[in-house]
Amino acid sequence: MAEKKEITLRAVLREGRGKNDARRARRDGQVPVTLYGGEGGAVAALAPLRELAAILRSDSGRNTIFTLDIEGVGASEVMFADRQIDPVRMRLIDADFKRLVKGEKIEATVRLRPVGEPIGVREHAGVLEQIVRNVEIRCEPRDIPEVIEVDVTNLGVHEVLHISDIPANEKIEILEDANAVICTVGIVREEEVVVTPVEGEVLAEPEVIGKGKKEEEGEAPAEEAKGKKE
Repeated sequence: MAEKKEITLRAVLREGRGKNDARRARRDGQVPVTLYGGEGGAVAALAPLRELAAILRSDSGRNTIFTLDIEGVGASEVMFADRQIDPVRMRLIDADFKRLVKGEKIEATVRLRPVGEPIGVREHAGVLEQIVRNVEIRCEPRDIPEVIEVDVTNLGVHEVLHISDIPANEKIEILEDANAVICTVGIVREEEVVVTPVEGEVLAEPEVIGKGKKEEEGEAPAEEAKGKKE
C-alpha cells in the first residue's frame, strides 16, 4: 500500500502569475505548483524542484503521500494530482497537488508486475508479452499499492491473462475493462531466409553435370570436323 513518507515539502506563495515569472522561478530551481481540493480553496505556490524530483523517483512515485507546508497558509497532507514534464530536458515544470480528506476515495494509476515463469515459456520456448502495464484504480489514499502483482505461472502458449483475473481486493476498485488483456504467451517463428541478388550481380548458373563427357563421346566440334573432311 502507499506508505506515508515522513516528508515535509516547504513552499512559498507564488506572487507573479505570468509566463516570465514562471520561467524565472524555474531558473531558480523552483516549480510552480497548485494546491486544491478538500476544505480549502486553490493556492498557487513555488516548491523546490530537487525535492519534488526526489519524491517522483521514490518507489511510490506520484502516489507518495507527503506534507506540503506553504508559508503563510499552513500544512496539508497531499498527493500529486497532475504534473507536466519538459519533453526536451525531461524536467518537472509544473505540478498540481490534491489535499487528502480522511475517508475520501481518489483515483490513481498503479503499475502491474507479472510474477512467475509461464508454462508456455518454460516448456514450449514461448515469449511472455505484457500488453497492459498500468491500471487505473479507486480507493482511499493509504490503500494505494505501489504495484499490483499478477501471477502468470499457469499461462500456456496462446493463453491470455485478463484484467478480470486480478485477485479481488475489497479496498480497491479497478476502473479498467474487465476483458482487457494484460499478458499473453506467443511463439517466435523462424522466418525463411530468401537470398536477394545485389543490383548488378549475376547469380552463377548451376553446372551441367556430364557436359564435357558428352562432347567427348559425341560429334567433334565443327572446326575439327571441317578439317577432317578436307
